[in-house]
Amino acid sequence: MRNIAFTLSLLFGLVASTQAVEGDVEAGKTKSATCVACHGTDGNSPIAIYPKIAGQHAEYIYKQLKEFKSGTRKDPVMAPMVAALSDQDMKDLAAYFASQTMSAGSTPENVVEEGEYLYRGGDKERGIPACIACHGPRGVGHSLAGFPKVSFQHPEYIKAQLEKFRSGDRNNDMNGMMGDIAVKLTDKDIEILSKYMSGLH
Repeated sequence: MRNIAFTLSLLFGLVASTQAVEGDVEAGKTKSATCVACHGTDGNSPIAIYPKIAGQHAEYIYKQLKEFKSGTRKDPVMAPMVAALSDQDMKDLAAYFASQTMSAGSTPENVVEEGEYLYRGGDKERGIPACIACHGPRGVGHSLAGFPKVSFQHPEYIKAQLEKFRSGDRNNDMNGMMGDIAVKLTDKDIEILSKYMSGLH
């Protein structure tokens, strides 16, 4: 029960509902040909620096694609990939990748104890809320609240994103909450959480 009031107040204070994405899975599959090189044929990226997007919430994928296109989320690889996409293209791609199954990940034994401590309880003394408050006990997030699935993700990708939130290089998070949290994380915290979440299920 440690830190539960803190994490629940964060969750209920920041949750904002979004509308469900209505895309065509089959159309998205056809349009996904250009995504294969980095994200794999089914969204399970074989390259650890690129995210697995299979099984990710369609609403979250759609939001990221829109923000890559608008420049809200800056990325030199994704910017040219989304430049010609229509709004419907993005909805179709989001629906297709969300319909796929993310491949399982694993958590090294040496990070289980510390990872679980931070993920489930946070660190009240440092003002770090528990990750579980938004991403859930199994790391599956919440589609309508805009919280992404983090379980089974490549640890290298999670690490890179936490570092970008911490430095301010990535700032498309709701109400800046990931930036506020990440700035309090040490390199060791990020390393542990990245590896822990990779096998969370």
